[in-house]
Amino acid sequence: MSSQLIDRLENVKTRKDLSEFVSALLKDLENNNTEWENASLDDFLEAMSGWIEDMDGYYKNQGKPFSEDQPWKIFAEILYASKVYE
Repeated sequence: MSSQLIDRLENVKTRKDLSEFVSALLKDLENNNTEWENASLDDFLEAMSGWIEDMDGYYKNQGKPFSEDQPWKIFAEILYASKVYE
């Protein structure tokens, strides 16, 4: 991931920040498709599912706190709505 994307990721604190981060991801995909391990939607969603399963290990390895008390449903709603939103 580019350092610009990592900087954006680290600074996501609001809904607007998240929206801009997703837009930056799309732009990065368009401009740097060969650098993406999961450039197709099916590969991307499969990787997302796997990472969600293993994310507590990531946080542990990074020395960052992790809690199961996350807004899981709102993220699921965002994903589902993206299927039909125009």
